[in-house]
Amino acid sequence: MMTVGKRWTVRDRYGNDIYLTQERWEHIIQPTNHPEMSAHEEQLKETIRLGHRKQDPLNPRKYRYSKAFTGLAEGNTHIVAIVLFQFIEGENRKPVPNNRIVTAYQKEMG
Repeated sequence: MMTVGKRWTVRDRYGNDIYLTQERWEHIIQPTNHPEMSAHEEQLKETIRLGHRKQDPLNPRKYRYSKAFTGLAEGNTHIVAIVLFQFIEGENRKPVPNNRIVTAYQKEMG
């Protein structure tokens, strides 16, 4: 099974294991993307574990997780994580869940 490059995996409240790769983390915290997230990795994990989940209306495999926190950058109120639910071929050619964070950011939500 492929575990190369996984930074961590957490389980959401629906029983889904969701992981973040080192490559995606580096993408998220790049200066041109969301560098303010670098200090909030633990809150990102908590967003996946306990946050509100909403399915994307255009892509049913894409979900947006969000959770409110205090102390975020620039008056932001929530951390948002975008997760893709997919499958890879596992042992005996059976599909294995491959749910991964593609990006995460902070947002002001009322």
